[in-house]
Amino acid sequence: MNKYLIHIIEDDLSVKKLLEITFKEYEFDYISSESKKNALMMFLSHNPDLLIVDLGLSDGDGKDLIKQIREISKLPIIVLTARHDEKEIVAALDAGADDYITKPFSVNELLARIRANLRRKINNINDEMTSKFICNELELDITSRDIFLRSEKLKLTPIEYELLKYFMLHTNKTLTHKQILQEVWGTGYQNEMQYLRTYVNTLRKKIEENSTRPKYIKTESGIGYRFSYNQDS
Repeated sequence: MNKYLIHIIEDDLSVKKLLEITFKEYEFDYISSESKKNALMMFLSHNPDLLIVDLGLSDGDGKDLIKQIREISKLPIIVLTARHDEKEIVAALDAGADDYITKPFSVNELLARIRANLRRKINNINDEMTSKFICNELELDITSRDIFLRSEKLKLTPIEYELLKYFMLHTNKTLTHKQILQEVWGTGYQNEMQYLRTYVNTLRKKIEENSTRPKYIKTESGIGYRFSYNQDS
């Protein structure tokens, strides 16, 4: 079995020790850092598979480290912090974090999130080698720029296509309003919330059986949206 290397970035020694014991028990390799400076150096020298980042580090905010990492890597980043404020969650996700867990936390939940993010990393690598993506009854063909619902081609405007494609390529991941607007509409549109709401409502009417109770495009209240894909369906 190929072991994954997890990089723990945490300056609370008791939490760091708990994580190290847990990862050893569940056969994950790990490295640990207690500061932004050391974390960046260790990241560059060890090339980990996943990061767990505390926001309150001794030499600065973990969100700044996340931004630095995001400039050079797409690896999964899970924030593990005592900060519960919704603005902090949004800011961390906007900085590039993939997931967010608050302390006190369940070890089992953390392990489940780690496994889910590692699966997504593998799927993304595989996705880069293909041009077709299937999410339950939806199929995206990047080469032809078509999206099909139950084998029928959807009639989509260019923006609708780009938005649905972005959702489908980031399944089961919480995406902030700012992230979506930046990636689909581009720089300068990060605050155009009405654009996003309008297009999400339009897409729901085209792909959902019941647009008021969507199974695909789920609202993450105050944060953004999550495109739900049940691989067992």
